[in-house]
Formats: sequence, structure tokens, C-alpha cells
Amino acid sequence: MGESRSRTDISKRLGKMQHHAIKKIHFGQSVPPGTEEMSGMAASPELERVILFLQELYVELDTSIDPNTPNPHLNMILHLLRSHAEGRVVSPSSMVAAAGVPYATATRKLAEIRDAGLVEQRPRTRTGKSYSLHPSPELLDKFSQLADRVDRLGRSAFGSGERADDEADYYFGGSYQTGRATIAPPRALPQPLKAPGGLRILVHGDPTFMVMEALKRQFEQIVGTDIHQRAFSIDRLREEALRNAGRSRSRYDLIAVDLPWLGEFVEKGVIQPLTDVMDVSRLDPSDFHTAGWRAAHWGGTPYGVPSQTTPELMFYRKDWFADEGLEPPTTTDAVIEAARHFHEPRHGRFGVAWNAARGTALGHTFMMTCAAFGQPIIDIPRIAGGYDADHLDQGGFKPTLDTERTRAAADYLMQLLEFSPPDILSMSWYERVRPYAAGSVAMAYGYTLLAPYFELDEGCPAHGNTGYLPHPHGPAGAPIAPVGGYVFCIPSNLAEDRVSDAVEALVAFTSPGAQKLYAQNGSRTSPRYSVGADPEVRRLSPIFELVDQMSWRDELQFWPRPPIPEISDIIRICGHELHDMLRGIVTPREALARAQARAEDLMRQTVTQGGKHGPQSP
Repeated sequence: MGESRSRTDISKRLGKMQHHAIKKIHFGQSVPPGTEEMSGMAASPELERVILFLQELYVELDTSIDPNTPNPHLNMILHLLRSHAEGRVVSPSSMVAAAGVPYATATRKLAEIRDAGLVEQRPRTRTGKSYSLHPSPELLDKFSQLADRVDRLGRSAFGSGERADDEADYYFGGSYQTGRATIAPPRALPQPLKAPGGLRILVHGDPTFMVMEALKRQFEQIVGTDIHQRAFSIDRLREEALRNAGRSRSRYDLIAVDLPWLGEFVEKGVIQPLTDVMDVSRLDPSDFHTAGWRAAHWGGTPYGVPSQTTPELMFYRKDWFADEGLEPPTTTDAVIEAARHFHEPRHGRFGVAWNAARGTALGHTFMMTCAAFGQPIIDIPRIAGGYDADHLDQGGFKPTLDTERTRAAADYLMQLLEFSPPDILSMSWYERVRPYAAGSVAMAYGYTLLAPYFELDEGCPAHGNTGYLPHPHGPAGAPIAPVGGYVFCIPSNLAEDRVSDAVEALVAFTSPGAQKLYAQNGSRTSPRYSVGADPEVRRLSPIFELVDQMSWRDELQFWPRPPIPEISDIIRICGHELHDMLRGIVTPREALARAQARAEDLMRQTVTQGGKHGPQSP
């Protein structure tokens, strides 16, 4: 229930942000007081903003100075781009009407725009006699560069006159350096998807997927068909995906799969290999964060495409730490010391918030904490930079939930408990970030996808005062950022006549242009290096550059939650046994011994019932 309320809260915040970004940002002026708290798009040169500015400027010039000659090329291009951004269909007649010149002249000018390769047409009927018009990739790329220049000129002339360092670099060629070019907006598909009844997608109800829902009209324009998106909480999402696999025909064209579920879903035949349905090179695999792309594989074969790569980090109040002269907490000992320092329950201030709710939430926390102490939860071999999670399909693993390092991890959680909010034992995904955002907690473990909760709210105490770190590590551990997030997969039982459309949608939704659009509208996840390196995206949040740096340092890892088929059950086992430990019902040693025994029984049952990976019951 709490998760549902929090998702609704975030959805409202994202909705406000998008509304203000499009409707209430005026070029060269500040947002009116009281309406700026969610203006996430105001932080970067947005295409929509520049389009609106140029349209309004042209109207002013056209009506204020006489004589004046209309510019039909510009009028039609701005109309086309604005409609594309807002998800409205553009017909040849509407383009002609927008030209501002007589019909014959407008028709001729439209032909010139087509001949220049700036406009593409897409059939709306089988005969092709009726068609819609869309910006070409060339137009989107050229106008994106123009929008950036116009934005800089405008802020230089009418803004504060101050520029950030990266903006100042522009005048010395910074924006032309390798890897600094901006990513153009996503283009419309040359052919609309057929997909009878529209495209059907099953997703998690988190901020990134809610951004996709908010951009539904735009993406319907891109793919040329209706989009129907169903969102569930994490446990219900897994249940629905497994239930869907039992149907004769899939109800969904694409399903979002949490990274730890991949092995289970492959072994149970829920999803199909991408290599069976598409040329994987179309996805530009080298552009994805290495850990996120590797986590989408099973037995060396890709089964999904990263739609969001969101490592879990430590959020901490930079201002509080600076005021007290404390260094950022890079080790578990430093976390405890800082939590003890800031913990003042009588004044409504607490040291740290984390996932301690019974079940799935705490199970994830325990596994990641074990990783911070250098211990995987199964006996996978150690390799340079961590542990080998690329050959999990071979099976034969044993749980390692009761070792010296897991006992140190459990003791750490018991220490955290002492400096946590009073409702910590019911705190899960969104609830842990809420008190941090409100200014009552000094530190919080959280996925980057939760950062919009405070990054997009200027009235929030944590806004602009948050630092981000990999998981603080124990004596035998190293800095790591456990990778979370989802991959889009194609169900194995999807009707054959819908597979090609699902593939095209998969490519469109995970493209650099689409990922950039999610970021500009509030998402704080990015599975691609190119998006994190885009200067417009980097101006939105420090998260993008930091995550890229963590990836280059090999700190992004997916072995802390190895996607073996039994992982969901092991997560629940840990989440229940460790919760009893936190409540004081059993000692840490008893909790770990019980978790180890139950996990051994589970994995032994898996082998006896179905070979390497047989069916298992929750």
C-alpha cells in the first residue's frame, strides 16, 4: 500500500515537471514563482522550448513590422517539429496551412523541403494514398544543434550572463569535441507498426516507466500505433509475467524483466533469445554500460535490451557532512560513525534509511550488503574485478549465506538499525527515500531511479545537496554499485505475426534518442554511454556522469544479485529470516544458519526435480 502511494506521489511530481517544462518556461525569463519546483526540462536547451520561442518570435516580427515577407519553409518546419514533439499527426494539408502563404506556393515549398531530405512520409493506409509527415533524422539532428545555439545566444543576451564551465567550453570548441555531440530526438519509424489493437507492454510502476507513460502520445507518433502499458509492483510484475507465459498467446508484446529474474525466465521459457528474432547489431551493444548489457545475457545469448540501468548508490547530504567537517562515507565503518553523529531522534533527525521491510525489499538489501563485504550469495568463482556471473547457466552452485563475511554483513545491518528511523522495519523501495528527501535523514541507500523524488523538487531540503557514492564497503570488500533495472524482452509465446512489430518497438524504445528523452522528462536512469555523455543530459543531473565513471572503473556489477533461476526464492528466504533477526526474534547466527539451510534445500530440490534448473515453488 505504501509503495502504491509513493508511486502516485512521484507520478504527480513528474506530471507537474512535464507540464511546467512545456507550458510555463519563457525564453530568457525565470519561471514564475511557485511554478518552478518541477521544471526539470528548464535546466537544459530543450527542443520544444526553442521551437515555441521561434514560433512566438516570428509571430511578433510578422505582426509588428510591415512590410514583411512570410517564411513558408520555417513556418512548416516549426509546425512539423512542434507536432512531432507533442505527438500530433501532421498531414500534407496541415503543413500547407501552416506555411502562411497561398496554397500553390505552399505546396511548392513543401516539395522543396521534401527534396532537401528534411521530411519523411509514412503511409496511413494500406494503399499508401493517405500518409503522414515526420521530421527526417537529418532535420532532427540539424535542428537539435540549432536549438542548442539559440538557447546559448538567448541566455547570453537575456539571462544572468553567467555560464557554467561546460557551457563556457562551447565558445572554445568544447561542444565539438569527440563524444560531446548532442543526441537528436527520436525519429518516427518509416512504416507504422501494424500490431492489431495497438502495442501492449508490461512494466514496473517506477519513475522511469511512468515517464514513458507520460510521453505516450509522443511514442505513439513515433511507432505509428496505440500503446497500452500496464504497470505493477515488483512482486506482482513477476507473477503476471509468469502467468502470461502459461497462456496460449502472450497478452503483451514486450515485458520488462528485472535483472535477477533473467535466468529463471529463460529456463522456464518465458522469454525468447533476441538472436532468433533480430540482428542484435542494430542495438549498438557496445554503447550499453558493460554490466547492464552482460546482465541481459544467459548462456552467452542476449535475451533482453536494457531499458534502464539503475545502480543502487549511497545518497548523502553533502551540506550536512561539510558543515560537520566529515568526509563522504566510503566504508561501512564510516557509515556507522556518520549515522551515529547525525542521529538525533528527539529532534526528528536520523542517521540512515534503507530497505528493511520484510520479504523482497530486505532480501535485496542483504545480498547487496554481503557484496559490499566481498561475499557473493552463491559459490561463484572469483575473477579480476569481482566474481564470474557470466556462466551461471552451467548450474551446480551452492548457497553461501552463512560465512564469516555474511555474518559481518548481518552485524552491519544490526548496527544500522540503531541509527535508523523508527519505522525502518516497514521501509522499502520508495519509503526509504521519502524521509531523506524531506530532510530528516542524513544518508539513504537508493537506486538512481528514485533520485527524481528530490532532484526535481526545488523545495525539497535534499535538492542540490545530495552526493552519490558506490556502496560503502567492508574490510574485505571493494567499492561497487550493484546494478538494478530492467530489460525489455519479447515473450516466447508472442504470436508470430506480432514479433516483427515488437522488435521495431524494442529498438525504438531503447534507442539513444528515446533514452535521452526519458532523461529530459525526469528519468535518472541511462543504460547507454552515449546518453550519459550527452552535454544536455549531463546538465540535468550529476548522476549521469558519475554512473558513467563508475562503469569505466568497473564498479557497476551485477553479481551481487546473480540471476540464477532460484534467486527470487532465495531473496524471499533472506528477507524473512533477516527480518526476524532485526526484530530480535533470533540472533544473527541463527538467522543466517536458517537461511543457509532453506536455500540449500531449495537448490537441492531444484536439481532433483529438473536437472540443473528445475521448477521450484515459492
